[in-house]
Amino acid sequence: MNPRAISVIWGLAVTAVQIALPLSLRDRLPDPLATHWGTGGTANGSMSFTAYVAVQALVWAVPWLVALAMNERVRARRHGRMTWWGAQFGLGLFLPGLNVTTLLANLDAPDWTAARLPGWQVVAVVVAGFGVAALAGYLGRGGHDDPAPPGRVPPRLRLRAGQRTVWIGHVTNRTVSLLTAVAVAALAVLGLLGLAGLAPGEQAAALVPGLAIVLVVGLLTSSLSVQVGDGHVVVRLGPLGLPARRISLSRIESAWSETRYPSQVGGWGFRGLPGGTTIMLRGGECLVIGYRSGGRLAISVDDATRGASLINALITERVEP
Repeated sequence: MNPRAISVIWGLAVTAVQIALPLSLRDRLPDPLATHWGTGGTANGSMSFTAYVAVQALVWAVPWLVALAMNERVRARRHGRMTWWGAQFGLGLFLPGLNVTTLLANLDAPDWTAARLPGWQVVAVVVAGFGVAALAGYLGRGGHDDPAPPGRVPPRLRLRAGQRTVWIGHVTNRTVSLLTAVAVAALAVLGLLGLAGLAPGEQAAALVPGLAIVLVVGLLTSSLSVQVGDGHVVVRLGPLGLPARRISLSRIESAWSETRYPSQVGGWGFRGLPGGTTIMLRGGECLVIGYRSGGRLAISVDDATRGASLINALITERVEP
């Protein structure tokens, strides 16, 4: 069956469940319902019955319709297919599962403050959602990605005897760089306030762990560089060039340039699936390295075609007499 047809049938079925479940139990539920929980499963937030039904429909319908609207490019690659199937079926079980646990907690309660939610139910729903997502992604992965067509093969580069050539490519994610700079500035302000004896408020102090995480992630994913030469391909992350990954040319069978987008590989950052890893800092031109073992590494980097040409030339130089 066509993937979009399966998605339509599945999405409508989950939408019906999300709406029909609370409606079928309307007479046994308090109004408003308990919808937020504190320690020990005690209710500390509520929502009217009408709003609850609307929210249950929307939290599923919005991501489902987004997935349905995605074009064929998303499913053209194995990473994209696994993410597409896994997200739909994982959320399609996880969200109705949360709906069921909330309704059971409110069932026959005199009012929303008397509702109780056992923690094990939430854990079970989360585990089941991830399990179904992994299974759906595995079953929908399809075959291996096709090799690069002739149009993506880089031009052949010939090196003169004894010639030593180095190629360095860069890429920067401006959005992540901006967020990193904001985190640095905010941490600096909070630090100066502390040194001046002006202790920040509790709300400001609570931001420090989050800002620190943004800073660390930003330093790792705001930019990267790739250097080809001296028998290795070296991938350096962040403005400091650390950490760095060195790949010996002896492990590489060939290299080429491809156009890839985050929607095809499961998002931004580091994406890994069996047989392939992607370092995605921005959509567009990527350097793809094919290992002799059969695996692949794709790196979003500018001027990838020239880098692939040099890799292939250096490999040929090592093989030819």
